[in-house]
Amino acid sequence: MSAFVLKIIAVITMTCDHLSYLIFGGFSFLNYIGRIAFPIFAYQITEGYIHTSNLKRYFLRLLVFALISQIPFMLFASIYTNSFHLNIFFTLLFGLVSIKIFDILSNISVKSNMVHRLYQLLGIAITVIISAFASFVHSDYGYFGVLAIFSFYLFRNNRVLMNFAFIALVFMYYGKYLLIPAISNIYLGLIVCTIVPLLFINLYNHKKGKDTKYFLYLFYPLHLLIIYVLNWLTP
Repeated sequence: MSAFVLKIIAVITMTCDHLSYLIFGGFSFLNYIGRIAFPIFAYQITEGYIHTSNLKRYFLRLLVFALISQIPFMLFASIYTNSFHLNIFFTLLFGLVSIKIFDILSNISVKSNMVHRLYQLLGIAITVIISAFASFVHSDYGYFGVLAIFSFYLFRNNRVLMNFAFIALVFMYYGKYLLIPAISNIYLGLIVCTIVPLLFINLYNHKKGKDTKYFLYLFYPLHLLIIYVLNWLTP
């Protein structure tokens, strides 16, 4: 399964998630399908970091589209909430920054393995701080989003640990709601559907496939704006 196929799966499931608010006016089965999207986007950030030829340009591209997407995202979000949130590009950006900081600290030249490990632990600690900041500023998926991106990168060479770490994060993020009987079934479904994309990620063959360089960047704000307009036009 190529990167192109993964992105198409993510785009389709993300759109299903957002269409739920237009078609049903709130939460529906489409939101379960939508849980598939973010883990794929998170994984693709780690792949982008590894394979990009120009990290600064990659960073700036995410930042520019985060800023461009914010107004369409806020308009879309106004359909179902009055609270302020930052769009998913900011979360992806925070994850990318976490990876870079960890890499910088991990690659500091030291003679002692213990000191090297301490630098790595510092990188992990900074990632936790960035993830907490993401939640504080109400970035989409908050701390879970940043830690998911980071864990995909940290365990990129060990699929078993990568899968285990991600599943643990999913339960950490949603698990507390399982203790509330009235909504436990809803969140059990969300947990399962958030784990499902691991099947696609593990089938990834590390091939690029068709070039979709700016498709996702442009599709995200445009489809949010279209859904908002359609909702506004619908009586």
